[in-house]
Amino acid sequence: MRKIVMASLVFSLIFFLSGAYAGWDPRDKEEEERAVNETIKDLLSIDPTLKIFFEKAYGYAVLPTVGKGAFIAGVGYGRGWYFENGKPIGKASVTQLSAGAQIGGQAYSEVIFFRDKEVAELFKNDLYEMGAQLTAIAVTAGAGKAGNYTNGVAIFILPKAGLMAEISITGQRIAFEPFWE
Repeated sequence: MRKIVMASLVFSLIFFLSGAYAGWDPRDKEEEERAVNETIKDLLSIDPTLKIFFEKAYGYAVLPTVGKGAFIAGVGYGRGWYFENGKPIGKASVTQLSAGAQIGGQAYSEVIFFRDKEVAELFKNDLYEMGAQLTAIAVTAGAGKAGNYTNGVAIFILPKAGLMAEISITGQRIAFEPFWE
């Protein structure tokens, strides 16, 4: 059992580091923009009530694909763009670590809305960590009506692929880097 746990931790660490240190290639900007815009379009086509979140939030991060894998220990990573006033101003990335009874892998899109300037500034200055009390709402028709802000943040996810069984404690950290254009 101990060897399995160690192998799982090593695999998770390699997966985490490979995603965390994959640099942003400016040549990929068009592809990333397409993926971000497609993610927003997909979310709104499933649930048009989410439009109010896009219109009223001070800022939001759109992560077209977040990948997560786990066997006892789990890790996830995704990246995308951050918007203020409906305009992209930088890159956003999310890193997740979890521990508990879990196995599997999954991919999903995630949008994180920041209700006001104060919370958005904490995020942009690398002072914001999402606590365990935040819950992501899976996007289905009408999910926007059920969505609420918790501590100034609302999170919506759109499952893409995979299967994950878990009872775990998960921490999620989101980072910001401005565009340099």
